[in-house]
Amino acid sequence: MRSNRRLRWAAIPIAAVLSVVLAGCTQDQLQGWLPTEPGTTNNVDRVIGLWVTSWIVLLVVGVITWALTIWAIVVYRRRKGQTGLPAQLRYNMPIEIFYTIVPLILVLGFFAFTARDQDAIEAAYDDPEVTIQVFGKQWAWDFNYVDEDVYYAGVQGQDDPDDANGNLVESEIPTLYLPVGKTVEVQLESRDVIHSFWVIDFLYKKDMLPGKTNYMYVTPEREGTFTGKCAELCGEYHSMMLFNVKVVSQQEYDDYIQSLRDSGQEGQLGHEYDRNQNLPGIGTPEHHEEEE
Repeated sequence: MRSNRRLRWAAIPIAAVLSVVLAGCTQDQLQGWLPTEPGTTNNVDRVIGLWVTSWIVLLVVGVITWALTIWAIVVYRRRKGQTGLPAQLRYNMPIEIFYTIVPLILVLGFFAFTARDQDAIEAAYDDPEVTIQVFGKQWAWDFNYVDEDVYYAGVQGQDDPDDANGNLVESEIPTLYLPVGKTVEVQLESRDVIHSFWVIDFLYKKDMLPGKTNYMYVTPEREGTFTGKCAELCGEYHSMMLFNVKVVSQQEYDDYIQSLRDSGQEGQLGHEYDRNQNLPGIGTPEHHEEEE
């Protein structure tokens, strides 16, 4: 009886603390402190859901594990006057099956939900409304607006990529414009070494490999300016390889495209500017018959 009373008195403050903590959760806490807002793209909410749910499951497992550990320490502690070792138990099949099956279920569950969400995020658009080709290069970016046949060329890395005081010049950071609410296919290429295209608020990044084209499919659903950067160490000025993604209305997007056209930036920047010109081919080698 006394033990039950102690448990009840211990449960009351624990429940009160949990209620206060849960009631005081901010939006940042509810989305697991991820650096974005719900609804930024068509994929963001899916990533937030997977992240937060995973942490809740892991927290529950952790609390149970800590509780059992503390319980075993308290209940089976050595009492005053006790000597020797307690009775040793082995081959408890129910417990062994439990701690084998439960982790297996957790691993399979995490794998299944991750594979489901990854498959949805990586699903290609059959007919994207906007196609962008992005070239990463030490230490800047080139953007081809494929459908409009215009381009933006970033200034490639120099000995001093900043101003005289070593400060980053915000106005010179490459900016990729995207129309809000449109399905976008981004083709990712590298001109030299491995880079990684990372739009932080999109909760998405993908490597850019020399000689290979990777693809990113996204629908930006909220207007704003979002920070991007290279997420793969690519040389001396890797930390300065930044860019912005500006999601704007269709009218603003059209005006920007026209400004590129007016400044003479028509056509496409191709692989002729790649620093690597000796990459192995991926086609079938031609067979030349010997002349008799």
